[in-house]
Amino acid sequence: MGSRGFGVLESAVMDRLWHRAGPTTVREVFEDLSGDRSLAYTTVLSTMTNLHRKGWLDQVRESKAYRYVPILTREEYGARLMHDALRAGGESATVLACFVEGISGEQSESLCAALARYRLSNTSESFPRLPSK
Repeated sequence: MGSRGFGVLESAVMDRLWHRAGPTTVREVFEDLSGDRSLAYTTVLSTMTNLHRKGWLDQVRESKAYRYVPILTREEYGARLMHDALRAGGESATVLACFVEGISGEQSESLCAALARYRLSNTSESFPRLPSK
């Protein structure tokens, strides 16, 4: 899995997959996306194949087609992006301070609650483990 964010079409595909409850075919994603933009089926197929090859999607064979499932939840993906930004951003304390200055009061409360849960458990096991790169 790469550490960069998704491209525009990759993001649209991942949004559709995260929105659906289970394994999804290329045809289903194509039909979802075709209402928003003009795309060829093969473009969506290539995008989903590439996401699978990059390690973002799992492929499940069903008859003659594949169904795809995201490897990470949307939240796990967001956390991975934050970890990547923290690693690439220079001085961690400064990066975190800049991040905190830009979040809403509600997000700040959620962050404080998560940190409190972490301190109480005194272990990172209370947070979902992200797959290693």
